[in-house]
Amino acid sequence: MALQGPEELGEQVEEPEELDDQDASSISPAEEITLPPGPGGDEEPGRTLLLPWDRFSTWLHCICVVGFDLELGQAVEVIYPHHSKLSEKEKTSICYLSFPDSNSGCLGDTQFCFRFRQGSNRKSSLSCFLETTDRDAPPCLKREQGHYYGYVYFRQVRDKSLKRGYFQKSLVLISKLPYVTFFHSLLKIMAPEYFEKQEPCLEAACNDIDRWPTPHPGRILTLPIMGVVIKVRIPTCYDKPGTSQLVQSAQSDSLVSIVLPTIHEVDLFRCFYPVFFHIQMLWELVLLGEALVVMAPSPAESSDTVLALASCISPLRYSSDFRPYFTIHDSEFKEYTTRTQAPPSVILGVTNPFFAKTLQHWPHIIRIGDMKQAGEMAKQMKVKKLKNLKTLDSKPGVYTAYKPYLNKDEEIIKQLQKGVQQKRPSAAQNAILRRYFLELTQSFIIPLERYVASLMPLQKSISPWKSPPQLRPFIQQDFMKTLEKAGPQLTSRLKGDWIGLYRHFLKSPNFDGWFRNRRREMMQKLEALHLEALCEEDLQQRIEKHTEVESVDLVLKLKDKLVQAEKDQLPVRPGTLTKLKSHIDAVILALPEDLQGILHKPSTP
Repeated sequence: MALQGPEELGEQVEEPEELDDQDASSISPAEEITLPPGPGGDEEPGRTLLLPWDRFSTWLHCICVVGFDLELGQAVEVIYPHHSKLSEKEKTSICYLSFPDSNSGCLGDTQFCFRFRQGSNRKSSLSCFLETTDRDAPPCLKREQGHYYGYVYFRQVRDKSLKRGYFQKSLVLISKLPYVTFFHSLLKIMAPEYFEKQEPCLEAACNDIDRWPTPHPGRILTLPIMGVVIKVRIPTCYDKPGTSQLVQSAQSDSLVSIVLPTIHEVDLFRCFYPVFFHIQMLWELVLLGEALVVMAPSPAESSDTVLALASCISPLRYSSDFRPYFTIHDSEFKEYTTRTQAPPSVILGVTNPFFAKTLQHWPHIIRIGDMKQAGEMAKQMKVKKLKNLKTLDSKPGVYTAYKPYLNKDEEIIKQLQKGVQQKRPSAAQNAILRRYFLELTQSFIIPLERYVASLMPLQKSISPWKSPPQLRPFIQQDFMKTLEKAGPQLTSRLKGDWIGLYRHFLKSPNFDGWFRNRRREMMQKLEALHLEALCEEDLQQRIEKHTEVESVDLVLKLKDKLVQAEKDQLPVRPGTLTKLKSHIDAVILALPEDLQGILHKPSTP
């Protein structure tokens, strides 16, 4: 829930929902597979036991084939692995979202993605393991908590042997991971082979994926699939923003077919090119969590533009809902199109002309025409009034009554225009635009980071024998006072109503999501410092001053604290947990044998 202008932020933090994946009972009974432990953490777990299909499940939930039946319409023909669980509601969503609208006229091969709500809260047998591998991921690359992504490769070709006269089928990868570039690259390998060789080819591909290493952030992975080898690196939250940790080719890479420089980034310049005179205003609208709809001629352009919008405030995570491709059959159609309440904080990508009328009451509408090549010059476009948008045939542009808080940055527009005139490579234009958005977001977020860091208690206030001190509350007025001397003017050349932008942002879902995450991190840091302080204490000397009952109670509390620390992956100094375990074990061994029995056997360092 977004803040509604209070002076203080409450202390409660919502627990994340359970991750969903296949049921434990659905895993094929077979020999267990062991994985070497991953880097990071205090102590490495001995070895992580993974069953058949567990490795596959760390990448994908399942693979679906969606075809067209003359009597039934779109239908899921195949789900692989066959034991994968999907509810009827989830299958229906996948069916409708896997095909372009009939008006799109997508002949040949088309790739796009969609995102839909998880229909049921199935407990994953890999929950703890996935939480550990997800810990080091950047906010924008963490697994989805209540949604799935669908990555689509749709083929429509003329076929006179079929009653409809066309062959229409989609191969769809269902995953919790937002690795859009990676999965689209994977589909370019898998789909053509599948359409030619059918299900045996799909089974072989799934078996290949089940032999892949898990997608652990920071690792360079070599992934064989259907005779092709892909090399990728999963980014971490410790990477410097704006830098690309390119995977270097080596002599030993003679078998590597494809090296992907990114697993998730879309081409921002290509996506924003039709409306790039308004990129700064679009950045504000996304930052503030405003209701946005993208009207595009095809699912490919719709999904790319929505993903570009959601990523333009990186490294800040877009915390509201977004649907790269949305149809009138979606289960949230009524919820998102009702006129009885204000439009929700969501970015929708649509292609059906019906939406031009249904969503006419939305405050901000982006109309995308056919995406031009980077060599063609876009024309200067003014922001248009919403009343001018009657049909999907309206001219491309941004239809809104919104007045930006910041003055327009003419320099970035001139720089990009010059690049088009000089035929600068699209990759270079994309890098310029991505750097611009990054610096703009960082200028905005640094004052917030600085103020929130000041809410942390001093380390000297942490006592090993008292509960960790609480964080001070976020007080809006106090934060606003810091902007005069330490505001975004220190790092940004832009002028305008920065104060107004911050006031609006503090009421948005993006602030709520960002602050919850920062607050959770700081609370974990306090717990880690408290554990480190306990580690420096002489526990045996402490126990001597207490009764045996008090000693047992203290040991039990410390053991519980250790278990929780391991579960939460607290950022403690290396060796802290091992040292504290040995202290506790020494205390237990010093107690009478009957009490040792109460405390069970000593912990294993």
